[in-house]
Amino acid sequence: MQNIEEAYAELWKDIKRDSYAFGQPQPESFFNIYAEIAAGNGDCLDLTYTPVKKEGTTGYQVDGYALDTERGELYLAIVDLRDDEEIAPLNQSQVNSLYGRVERFYKNAIKPGYINTIEETSPTFQVAYPIFSDNALFKRVRVIIFSNARLASRKKTVDSREIAGKKFIYNILDFSRYIDILKSMGSPEPIEIDLEEEFQTTLPCLKVHTGSTEYASYLVVMPGCLLSRIYEIYGARLLEQNVRTFLQAKTKVNQAIITTIEKYPQMFFAYNNGLTATASGVTTKELAGGTTIKAINNLQIVNGGQTTASILYARDNKKANLDNVFVQMKLSVISEERVDETVPKISRYANSQNKISDADFFSTHPFHVEMEKISRRLSAPQKENAFTASKWFYERARGQYKNMFAYGKISDKRKFETEFPSDQVITKTDFAKYALTFECLPHLVSQGAQKCFMHFADMIGKDWEENSNSYNDGYFKDVIAKVIVFRWTDKMVAQSVWYRDDRGYKAQIVTYTIAWLVNHLKAGGNFYLDLQQIWNKQTLCDGLKAALENLAPQVYLKIKDAPPNVKNLGEYCKKQACWAAVSSLKVELPGSLKTALIHADQLKLIKKESLAVKKMTNEIEFETRLLELMPAMNEIMEFARSRRLLSPKSHAALSKINSGNIIISASEKNTLEFLFKRMNEMGYEFNV
Repeated sequence: MQNIEEAYAELWKDIKRDSYAFGQPQPESFFNIYAEIAAGNGDCLDLTYTPVKKEGTTGYQVDGYALDTERGELYLAIVDLRDDEEIAPLNQSQVNSLYGRVERFYKNAIKPGYINTIEETSPTFQVAYPIFSDNALFKRVRVIIFSNARLASRKKTVDSREIAGKKFIYNILDFSRYIDILKSMGSPEPIEIDLEEEFQTTLPCLKVHTGSTEYASYLVVMPGCLLSRIYEIYGARLLEQNVRTFLQAKTKVNQAIITTIEKYPQMFFAYNNGLTATASGVTTKELAGGTTIKAINNLQIVNGGQTTASILYARDNKKANLDNVFVQMKLSVISEERVDETVPKISRYANSQNKISDADFFSTHPFHVEMEKISRRLSAPQKENAFTASKWFYERARGQYKNMFAYGKISDKRKFETEFPSDQVITKTDFAKYALTFECLPHLVSQGAQKCFMHFADMIGKDWEENSNSYNDGYFKDVIAKVIVFRWTDKMVAQSVWYRDDRGYKAQIVTYTIAWLVNHLKAGGNFYLDLQQIWNKQTLCDGLKAALENLAPQVYLKIKDAPPNVKNLGEYCKKQACWAAVSSLKVELPGSLKTALIHADQLKLIKKESLAVKKMTNEIEFETRLLELMPAMNEIMEFARSRRLLSPKSHAALSKINSGNIIISASEKNTLEFLFKRMNEMGYEFNV
């Protein structure tokens, strides 16, 4: 297993690699690595990098921010990057000093005199202006430290205090937490809530006899006051990841829940469906009146996130009295060994009657599974001057790639990295960013990874049922070509003289530049970027490079030429109006771009051939699967019969296979695929 010193060296390797690959300072690379981890863990929303720093006793610092005006929250991040070869300690006085630097910036930003002294295109203005203009909308300021040092002692409770009429809640992502989150492989980082110490209360409960020794279940009446306080402190970390992403990206606060709290608080328990929650352990004690819960380990709300968020919203924004608001909660306690296996199932089944669709449970969606499978077997063409061919690693769940280095011999790790280089790893959120850029939706890409990802999930989820065969090797090659274009453009912009003289908004420049080019070619109708050529060469041709180099600074000038009422370019880039303005830009492209294009008719032919190969591959894979299932065919038929899933057509197909004949028609294949899907939804676990 990889020790902490090896993990520290690996982090520095990632920082230096990203710094070189994207032409950016090491602190920015470090910020991006930690910000992605923090957002995925629920510590913050997608942060915008805004390096602001002033030295001295009255100095301040903020390196990133995010706004959540719907929930009344402002996120401010500060970077503490040590260049020590060994892991340094992070003590409480250093922590307080870092918090103080953020607080001083906030206090400055809310003053009109300070805002008027800042250059409007600077990173300082980008973060200070929304604090000044939207200050009345914020109830909380969540401050998070990103540090590659290790916290000397970790508190069980979360610090918070009032500053300038706002509640400041403090959080630290040090190196130890960074490693713990990576090890969790996409599962939530455990939260330990000591109700007695932190909230001076306990939760009376009724233990339910479930007839199972694998988990315990409790029925709890959760006071609305306590639930709002817990959610205020821990935020989205309380929500199981799929529900968290859904809430952050898609929903508005539920008005019906708000109305009940305001007008009929005593009826809330009767009207509301309640919460479904999980934990890996609880500490209870017996009182004269029964059992009560003192502490909860690894609490996750898997259904009821909307209720939870709405209760806090009602308290903050409607000044609602929560004294008579109570929520029923079913708390399932599952052993540590089975948390990763069981919680996603509880989440799926608990939400099966709600608006969260399969696309919202996207890490397990067949699209992701298919992309992962292709990435593990499909070798990319050998790059110029490279000794061997390599593969692009699609990371379906957070931490998959790094987990490969946690076990095995040094020689095995080197062999793996040769096959899957660290600069050829793609996360599913990055995948969405690249894809939507080429769909000419740069304003959605600019809204951040979570919202971008959910839009992509909806798009793929709707298309998958009808066109799953189109997501084949050819599609994967095209996406990798888009990755190569995006990353090259990102580095080109970062290293450009015009950008270095006026740094800011690199992420927006990149997505808008590529989207403009794709949109321009699409409007012509006859020629498109030859993605196959990029895949074959694993780089861009000179004609495409020249076009992007010419286009990027003009796109930036167009973005900066915003309407007079626009004060924050970062927020402007999230709007359809910005894309409408940029897409109308007239740019003369170099003639050498023709070498990077392919005719529409030829492109159609390539896609048709890829589709035919995919259909044939699917048939072979399904017949192989049927062969592996033959020993369990009687069991499968019995399960389907007992759940009333067996139609005459599916019974005939299963009987045919049970007799040893796996050569089936397309109609029989469709029937069995539907049957197996329904069986899986009802709890049958196929072992192949």
